[in-house]
Amino acid sequence: MKYLLIISLLVFFSCKKERTFHITAKNAATGEPYPGLSYEIQRSWSGAFENKYKSVGSGVLDANGEAFFTKRLHDNSSYSISVAPPPNTCYISDSDLHAGGDKNFDAAFEFAECAYLKLKIKNVNCESPNDEMSLYQGNQIGSFNYTQPWEHNGCTFWESNGYSNIPMGEQYYKWEVTRNNITTTYYDTIYLNAGEYRTYEINY
Repeated sequence: MKYLLIISLLVFFSCKKERTFHITAKNAATGEPYPGLSYEIQRSWSGAFENKYKSVGSGVLDANGEAFFTKRLHDNSSYSISVAPPPNTCYISDSDLHAGGDKNFDAAFEFAECAYLKLKIKNVNCESPNDEMSLYQGNQIGSFNYTQPWEHNGCTFWESNGYSNIPMGEQYYKWEVTRNNITTTYYDTIYLNAGEYRTYEINY
């Protein structure tokens, strides 16, 4: 019976491999860490009739916005790591990450809190209804980019309906103005802090 118990233990532990998860969270705009956010590691595997799930670890990130978690893991299971975002978040790089293979895993999360922006666009030098203006907008963290322009033609005066929630950080603007078949391009960059309200005007 003693030998049977030893053999059973050896088989049990041979089905597991010890791995370390390095979990980090930082602000996507500033690079500053997020201490105190909670994290969870969840195991999933195929049961007889349905997938099964079990939390195998949890905690909070330290003052450097990171945590290390080491555990013997089952070969026949997958593991996901999630970090609860900070309040008032407008950008999340990933809601959860899945560890693959049999190596240690770096789970890097990025967040950005919301800022609030209102746009006003006015053609202050209107020459004719044929004036054209194309506005492209991008941001520092790459959640939107310059590919889709907003078209404002003629003697435009346009104002957004209230404030839009957008991720904090640098906001990039490019607008092309065409009058009398001559196109002029303009660029501008503004920075929005977390929780900031700003009205941005483009007069062309």
